[in-house]
Amino acid sequence: MPPSNSNSLSGFAEDSPACINVSDIRSNFYREELLKHLWCLEKQREYYSESAIDDVAAGLGRLMSKVDRLSARENGDELVSRLLLNIDRVTRLSAWSDAKKLH
Repeated sequence: MPPSNSNSLSGFAEDSPACINVSDIRSNFYREELLKHLWCLEKQREYYSESAIDDVAAGLGRLMSKVDRLSARENGDELVSRLLLNIDRVTRLSAWSDAKKLH
């Protein structure tokens, strides 16, 4: 019988050690994305003031600590996705990984 919890992948028993919590996977994905933005920001350190780097890094850290709560909200995926898009405007991470822009 599939689990009743909509945050778990179907086919696993609730008490099974193989049970995978989709919220945890989603939160970990968001944390990884935030770490990528932090890495990208670090690579651009020479272009920004030290205080700007520190402020953005602190903001990313706060966001990482709250990502579980944010993604658990009803519109959490949409909210975190919008935040990542806004962060990308600063870090330009998507430009680093856009295959069309590589030569």
